[in-house]
Amino acid sequence: MNKLKSNPIQSKLFWKGKTYKLRYFDLNTFDHLPYEKCQQVYGVCFCKKRMVIVKGESEESGKGWGLVGGHVEKGEKFKETLRREIKEETNMKLLKSIPIGAQEVTSPKGKVFYQLRYCAIVKPIGKFEKDPDGSITEIKMINPKNYKKYFDWGEIGEKIIRRALDLVLAAQR
Repeated sequence: MNKLKSNPIQSKLFWKGKTYKLRYFDLNTFDHLPYEKCQQVYGVCFCKKRMVIVKGESEESGKGWGLVGGHVEKGEKFKETLRREIKEETNMKLLKSIPIGAQEVTSPKGKVFYQLRYCAIVKPIGKFEKDPDGSITEIKMINPKNYKKYFDWGEIGEKIIRRALDLVLAAQR
């Protein structure tokens, strides 16, 4: 892990009665991470000056608002996962993506895996109808400053959203 930036943000997640250890790192590339341990890809998506969020109703995501994304399918490149998830969950097209960082998750049994985060600039293909797997029931385009009205993931979430805002502003110049 020597290529991960020092001073990660550390936290714990209590999910389904179990405690997971979290370490978040800002990253400019995911090339050095072990592919087989990178299980999820999520995007902080922006359409013009609005942040795109999705409402999930699956056992995994619970019933709440969050970022666009999901599991990496076998053989899929990370950007392909992001592109596919954006299309499936929002009916939008990925125009540009920039790595934000990675969250290292350690399960109660000590298994380590990664969740990747991107800043994504998107545009609608058409009206959102439904997610093919049925887990996303609604999308919203919100003022990014108001995201905590929908979800609050503590210090790690704040860092991810803040970095995404910095990256999208730089990309739009």
